[in-house]
Amino acid sequence: MANSLKAGMFLIESRMADAAMGDVEALYELGVAYSTGTGGVEIDFIEAHKWFNLAALNGNVQAQECRADIAEDMTAREIAEAQRQARAWLADIAERRHAA
Repeated sequence: MANSLKAGMFLIESRMADAAMGDVEALYELGVAYSTGTGGVEIDFIEAHKWFNLAALNGNVQAQECRADIAEDMTAREIAEAQRQARAWLADIAERRHAA
């Protein structure tokens, strides 16, 4: 159990690093992880929607479909929170790139 949790956290950390570098597939995979609980990650539709939204904004059609699917199980408030978090993530990435 501990090893699968470590593997799951490594998956998330490495995918987040790749996502920060602009890897659209990493954005999509983070959405999948949070929507399905892949690698021991706790299911979190707000996080999943955020990552699918970011991938969709970068042209990933599968992410658009997945975002629509999970949105059916979310409240308007949850969707708004996911969108707020996506905007915050984009702003943070832009700030980091500008500072570099």
